[in-house]
Amino acid sequence: MAAPHQRETRRLIRGEAPAATVPPSRNGSPTRIVQSRPPSITIPDEQAQTQSRHYRQFPKKHHPQKTIDQFWATFTSKEPGKPFSVLPDNGYAKRAAAQTPTGVKNVLASYGEARASCEAKVAKIVKECMRTNQKYTDPHFNIEADFRRWGSERHFSDCLMGLLDDRTQLRPASVKRVEDIFEKPQFFIEGATASDVRQGKEGDCWFMSALCTLSNKEGLLESVCVARDEKVGVYGFVFHRDGEWISEVIDDKLYLIKEDFNEATLERNKWLELQNRTSPEEEYRTVMQTGSRALYFAQCSDPNETWLPLLEKAFAKAHGDYAALESGFVGEGIEDLTGGVTTELYSTDILDKEKFWKEELMNVNKEFLFGCGTMGGKHGERNGILEKHAYSIMEAREVGGKRLLKLRNPWGNTEWRGAWSDGAKEWTPEWMKLLDHQFGDDGVFWISYSDLLRNYQHFDRTRLFGQDWTVTQQWTSLNVPWSVDYLDTKFKFTLTKQSEVIIVLSQIDERYFRGLEGQYEFHLQFRLHKDDEDEYIVRSNQSYYMKRSVTTELQLEPGDYTVLLKIVAKRYPEDPTVEEVIAKTCQFRREKLLRIGLSYDLANAKGGFRELEAEKIEAETADRRKKRKETAMKMHQARVTLHKKQKLRTLKMNWKKQEKALKKMTEAAEKQARQEKSDKREQEKRERQEKHDPLEKRIEEFKFDEPEGLGIAVNGNGHFHTGEAVKPPQRTETPEQMPLSSPPIGPPRPRTDTWTHQSAMKQAVRPSQSRSISSGSPFVGATPGSNMPRRDTLTIAPPVPIHSPGFGMPGIQVHKPSLSDGGGPTLSDISDDDLSWDSELDDPSDSETDNPPQQQNDAYNYPNHQHKSPKPSNDDDDDEFGRDPWNAVCVVGLRVYSRDSELRIDVERGNGALRNGDAYLEDQQRGLDVDDASKDPSREPVSPSSGKGEGRGYAERSLMGVVLGGRG
Repeated sequence: MAAPHQRETRRLIRGEAPAATVPPSRNGSPTRIVQSRPPSITIPDEQAQTQSRHYRQFPKKHHPQKTIDQFWATFTSKEPGKPFSVLPDNGYAKRAAAQTPTGVKNVLASYGEARASCEAKVAKIVKECMRTNQKYTDPHFNIEADFRRWGSERHFSDCLMGLLDDRTQLRPASVKRVEDIFEKPQFFIEGATASDVRQGKEGDCWFMSALCTLSNKEGLLESVCVARDEKVGVYGFVFHRDGEWISEVIDDKLYLIKEDFNEATLERNKWLELQNRTSPEEEYRTVMQTGSRALYFAQCSDPNETWLPLLEKAFAKAHGDYAALESGFVGEGIEDLTGGVTTELYSTDILDKEKFWKEELMNVNKEFLFGCGTMGGKHGERNGILEKHAYSIMEAREVGGKRLLKLRNPWGNTEWRGAWSDGAKEWTPEWMKLLDHQFGDDGVFWISYSDLLRNYQHFDRTRLFGQDWTVTQQWTSLNVPWSVDYLDTKFKFTLTKQSEVIIVLSQIDERYFRGLEGQYEFHLQFRLHKDDEDEYIVRSNQSYYMKRSVTTELQLEPGDYTVLLKIVAKRYPEDPTVEEVIAKTCQFRREKLLRIGLSYDLANAKGGFRELEAEKIEAETADRRKKRKETAMKMHQARVTLHKKQKLRTLKMNWKKQEKALKKMTEAAEKQARQEKSDKREQEKRERQEKHDPLEKRIEEFKFDEPEGLGIAVNGNGHFHTGEAVKPPQRTETPEQMPLSSPPIGPPRPRTDTWTHQSAMKQAVRPSQSRSISSGSPFVGATPGSNMPRRDTLTIAPPVPIHSPGFGMPGIQVHKPSLSDGGGPTLSDISDDDLSWDSELDDPSDSETDNPPQQQNDAYNYPNHQHKSPKPSNDDDDDEFGRDPWNAVCVVGLRVYSRDSELRIDVERGNGALRNGDAYLEDQQRGLDVDDASKDPSREPVSPSSGKGEGRGYAERSLMGVVLGGRG
């Protein structure tokens, strides 16, 4: 059987489609290929039976729900998080975290700060170079030194290749300064225009299209190139990154297509083969290395204009290397150059195409800037329109009932070949003059509105902001679970006046630290609620390809609003983690790792990880306090339980001792009865003899000594009166001094009250009724719990009056419990109300150490307590999720653009402290979307009397009317 075909899934670099097309002069750029798990192979039944008979052992089966619960328990990391700093002792990231913007600012305030910083940098560099009489060389992006070392000392280039790249298709041949390339270099020649832009060997058509779009609005490109000194060779630019502007400074060295004459081999030999060359080296340089056409990357159409290649170099330096510019979207490029907000639109999703034309496309180069691209195909072309390629919309006109748009291909060639294309039949001299159009292979062409919507599926609409707009932003980091739902962490903002509001939820731009992205990719969504309303107001626009941010625009009334977040994480387990990349590159690519790592640290500093660490420590402290309290309560409960057991044990021991004493007393009573019978016979014998003895002798013999300590008296009739019983000797120790685990030693002292033969016989016949003792039994005085006073008092029941058995014999009395006692101990015998938990006294003190309490063998001071150590966890080595669990953490920020200068944003983590009624509001806000398939099955039951149930009642009545044949 042939091996099954393995399906390949591609992890596209952000923005790879639709704008990943490069000019025909270079090959397509490589993409990462991730092998998906191969499909299972079907085994014939006979073979399967044969295999099943072999030594395969299946694990012990559990309940299916338990198995699933165990799987999810190991699927997610117990300690979620991401490295927020990859460089050791990075003080720059700490300062960046402290300076993260949070308050209300004018939209242009950050731009003004970055511009001033850039101008100061350039001025300082110029002053330094003038002092040393040297042209400026950028030590942090020295493409010449890097080019010299590439190939001779190392197999990689830090300025051309990414952190993890080991090969590249970018192969420039030499590096020279601007003055050595251009005969009469000028930064701008008659300003920056779209016709100046020519894409080079880099696959950054999205960035080139963004530059073409900016050139249509006067002053936008000039605001990006803020400072320069062409003599010294230093240039300063500003770019918008993660909600704020940054500045970048570069030198004037650029890559060339051809080698230098002295270093060329084949080219030089071919050149020298030609005759009549008086100065072959100078002529070679003039032809091969002079003017814009000699540049390897982007170039201006004018041979002496320099702004485009220098701007592209500054943008590459800001992102770490030229390879980072591969693939993107026009809207993202416009955002990076203007600070605007881009919304992704899909042509098939436009509801009112008439409104889209009049209110949006007709405002191009005014309120909005537009880019467009195609989605399908494989880098081919359809009627002159390149697939997966980016275009800029330069102009929209409605003339004579015709709706036409002017587009530009950043390549500078390859144009639309349909209606209104160059040379089409629609063009007349009047239309040529009216639209100011000229034919030529310059990449500029006109297309009708209907053909635009038919041939371009993707639109990037970027809103521009003026001086009257303010922006407020807040950043945080979130742990993204595998299950997709709205998160507990949310943003809240307060609007003080009615205003048009643009809400942007974005994540940090990973293009700035390619190679350290990790294994997770995130797609953002959000939902807007007003706090005093049950239903949400609006959801963010659906993003198809642009993952960096999602937006929505609407008019809002004053009030408090909540933004719920939903983040979908996708994992690529074949990609290396941040830790693995650092371990792999720290030795061989130290300079590159330092540069990219610093960019990574500065970006992730916005996530407030250090604040989260403080919150985590505080939460761990609270958790330890909670565990200490639980442990103290368990110890208390165990102490109470053991105390009750000890008392019951003591009672049982005393019961046994009483039973033994009762048995002895019963035997003594029987012995006494026999003795009485023998004495009676002797007495009768003496009486018979006394009849014959003298009276004096009889009286003298009648005298006897009364026993001591019996507490009895003899009446005239020869019987004993009832006296006070003799109390048994008491222990001298207090209950607190008596040991808990030591029962009373020695037999109990028998009662010395009087005893009758009849009562003794009754107790002997019914011993079961004599085994129990009342709460006042003297034998309850055993050992209470440690440091706990005895609540029961030892009392002795008054003796029962009985008759004496005869002269000279002491009586014995045994207390007989009544039937109401139940023959056993009552609750008062073993109750421990004095051991009740007191939260004020027994709670662990806040001053106690935060370290977890150490387990001790005698932690509870129980003589028979055995400490059970926790069972070691049995990790399954074959469990891939247990070894590498789900751990997705995303840094996100919310920006709110409005005309309210007092708007503020707060981050609320978890449910927090809910006010009255907030719990219901919390549940309502986090509910499912109205179009979710699980909305109805999971909804709350609605009372028929409430307003929400009216629709249901109406539906039921309507259905009943249909069933009854339409009767009302």
